Amino acid sequence: MNPATDAAAHAKPARALDGLRVIDLTRVVAGPLCTQTLADHGADVIKVEPPSGDETRYLGPPFVEDGSAAYFTALNRGKRALSLDLTRPEAREVLMRLLEDADVLIENLLPGTLERWGLGYDTDLAPRFPKLIYCSISGFGRDGPLGSLPGYDAVLQAMCGLMSINGDAASGPTRVGVPIVDLVTAHMAVSGILMAVLARARTGRGQRVDATLYDSALSLLVPQAVNWMHSGRTPGLMGSAHPSIAAYDRYRCADGDIFLGVVNDGQFRRFCEHVGLQHLLSDLRFASNAQRMQHRPALRDTIETTLSALTRYPLCDELMAIGVPVGPVNSIPEAFALAHTQHRQMSVTEGSYRGIGLPLKLSDTPGHPGTAPPSFGADTDAILAEHGYSETERTQLRASGAVVDRLPR
Repeated sequence: MNPATDAAAHAKPARALDGLRVIDLTRVVAGPLCTQTLADHGADVIKVEPPSGDETRYLGPPFVEDGSAAYFTALNRGKRALSLDLTRPEAREVLMRLLEDADVLIENLLPGTLERWGLGYDTDLAPRFPKLIYCSISGFGRDGPLGSLPGYDAVLQAMCGLMSINGDAASGPTRVGVPIVDLVTAHMAVSGILMAVLARARTGRGQRVDATLYDSALSLLVPQAVNWMHSGRTPGLMGSAHPSIAAYDRYRCADGDIFLGVVNDGQFRRFCEHVGLQHLLSDLRFASNAQRMQHRPALRDTIETTLSALTRYPLCDELMAIGVPVGPVNSIPEAFALAHTQHRQMSVTEGSYRGIGLPLKLSDTPGHPGTAPPSFGADTDAILAEHGYSETERTQLRASGAVVDRLPR
C-alpha cells in the first residue's frame, strides 16, 4: 500500500479495494464514474488529464468554487490529479513509471490512440506489466463495422433502439433524461475490472477488459428485445406503460402524478378493494394480467377516473402499507428531501462539496465518499515525488510541456 492510502486506511474503516491502485486516463462520464466507484470503495485513483482538461470541467453552468462545472464533481471525487501531454515522449515515460506499481489502467480514448503512442496493451504494456488489468471503454469497440468510431450516450440511445421505446405519441422518440448508456457502461466496467482482479488472484496475470456503449445500450432492452424476438412485433412508444404488465403505469391524482406498479393478481385485488373498484374483480376482461393487457385502455381510463379525485401522498402511503407498490412522481428536489434518502445516506455534503451517495453498501468493508474532486493538476508534485521524480526533474518535465499545471485560458 502506498503512503496516501495507508494514512486513509488508519483514519477510517478498511474498504473493499484498499491497496488497489488505478491509473485513470478517462474523461467525460462512463470512465470517470467507473473510477469514482472504485475510489469510493478504497482504490487509490490517479486521474491523468490531457492539457485541455476533462471536458466535463466545462459543461456548465452551474460551476463550483475552483471554476469546474458541477457536472465534473459528480464523477471525480476521491481521486488525485495530474496532467500529462501524452503526445510527448517524456509524458509517456511518466505514465510508464506510474504503471510500475499500478493494478489497473483504464482509458476511453479513441481506439488505436495508445497504440500510436507506443502504449498498446498487447504489444507494449502486457509484456512489461504482466499483472496489469487494462480496461478500455469505447463507443463501439476496436473492430467490426463500427469499430474505432466515436460514440456518445444519446447517439447510442438512438442507434440501439432505446429512444424508439421511450416517449409517447405526443413527444415522439425521446432521449432518456440521464446518460443511461454511459452510466450502465461505467458499472459494466467496474464489474469487469473486479472480475479480472479476482481472476488475477488465481492466475497471476492481468487481462484486457472491454466495455462499450454499444453493447451496454443493447443490454438494456429488457424485455423489449426478447418480446420482439419471440413475437415478431416491433416495440413502440408506450409512454410510462409497461410492455408486458397492466396496471403498471403513471396515473393522474388530484394534486399530481403517481406511478402504480401492480404486477400480480393479488396486488390488483388489494388495489381495487382499497380505491373502490371492486367491480373490476368480477369483470372477466381484468381477471388476469394477460386479460388486463388485452383491455389496457379501458382499464387505464377506469383507474385514472377514480384516482383523479384522490391526493397522491396519502394514497401512496395507504397502498404501500397493504403491499401495493406505488410512488409519487417526485421532482429531483422532492426525491432528495425524502427522509429515506437521508436514511440511506444517498445525499453527501462535506464542506462545499455536494454529491450523490454510494448506491452499494458493504457490511464489513463499507465504502464512503472520497475527498472533493481535485482541481486541475492538484496533486502533480506529490504523485511525481512518490514515483521517484526529484524537484529538478519535475521542473524539467514542466518546462518540456510534458506535465501541465494550468488549464488554458
